[in-house]
Amino acid sequence: MHMADALLSPAVGGIMLAASAGAVAYSAYKCKDDLDEKKIPLMGVMGAVIFAGQMINFTIPGTGSSGHIGGGILLAALLGPFPAFLTITAVLLIQALFFADGGLLALGANIWNMGFYACLLIYPLVFKPIVKKGLTPTRITVASIVSVVLALSLGAFSVVLETLASGITALPFATFVTLMMPIHLAIGLIEGIVTGGILVFVYKMRPELLESSLENKKLPKDISIQKVLGVLLIFAVVVGGGLSLFASANPDGLEWAMERVAGTTELETSGDVYGNAGEIQEATAILPDYGFKDGDGSAVGTSVSGIVGGGITLLLAGGVGYLIYAVKRKKEKEA
Repeated sequence: MHMADALLSPAVGGIMLAASAGAVAYSAYKCKDDLDEKKIPLMGVMGAVIFAGQMINFTIPGTGSSGHIGGGILLAALLGPFPAFLTITAVLLIQALFFADGGLLALGANIWNMGFYACLLIYPLVFKPIVKKGLTPTRITVASIVSVVLALSLGAFSVVLETLASGITALPFATFVTLMMPIHLAIGLIEGIVTGGILVFVYKMRPELLESSLENKKLPKDISIQKVLGVLLIFAVVVGGGLSLFASANPDGLEWAMERVAGTTELETSGDVYGNAGEIQEATAILPDYGFKDGDGSAVGTSVSGIVGGGITLLLAGGVGYLIYAVKRKKEKEA
C-alpha cells in the first residue's frame, strides 16, 4: 500500500509529511522513558524482518490482486508502540530512498497510513485490551487478526481520503473506496494470521518480550533475548534473500484498485515538486524496484536487494534506538 507521488497534491503531501514528522518527534521523545535498552538490537532486527516481509506479495485468491504485510502490529507487540513507530518509519524511509518503493512526496502519507494507525492507535486501543486478561496463543492470534484488519482498513481509507483531498479526479471517491476497502480486508486477514503466528512463536520462546510491551515495563536484567534475535535475523535473511523470489507478480491492493478505477497504475503528473522529488529518488535509489539499475529483473538483483535493504534498515532502526538511549544516559549523568 505504498503510495506514489502522483496520488497526492504537493499541499496534501506536505501536510502528511508534517503530521508524520510530528508523530516521529513525539515517539522519539516518549522513547526516552519507554525504550528498553535491551530491546535496541531487536529494533534493528525487526526492522530487517519487516523490510524483508514487505518484499513478499502474497496472492489474494480469486481477485488477481496481491498484498504484503504492513508490520506495525507485529512491531508494536514486540517493541512497544513508540519504538515500533520509529522502526516502521525507518523501513519506509529506506524503501523510498534506496529502492524507489513509494514516493518521497508521499513518504509522510505512507508513514501515517502504515505506521501511525497500527502502532500508536490500534495497538494500545485494540490489541492490548484483548490480551490484557492474560497472554495466551488464542488471545494473541485473535488480537493480531482484529488489530491488523482494523489498522489496514484505516490506512486504506486514508489513502482514499488523501487522494480525494488532492483532487485526483481519475480516482472518484465512491468507486475507489468500494474497491479499496474489501481488498484490504482480505489482505488484513492474511497479514493478521501471519502476525499472530509469529507472535505466538516468539511468545513460546520468550514470553517476557510481549509482556514487557503490554505492561510498558523493561525486561528483567537476567533475561536474555539473544536466541530470539538470532532466529529472527535468520528469518529476515531467508525471507529477504530467498523467499522474496517467489513473491506474487499480481498488483498489490492499491494498484489493483487504481487499475480498475482509472485503467492504469501510473497517473500523469506535472510540476516542479514532482520533478524534483523524482530526480532525488532516481539519484538515491541504488536498487530501484528491488533490482539492479540495468533493469534485467534477475533473481540475483532481488536477493541482493533483500539482503542489502534488510542490513541498512537494521543499522538505521537499531542506530536510532541506540542514539536515543545514549542521549538519555548522557542527560542522566549530567543530572
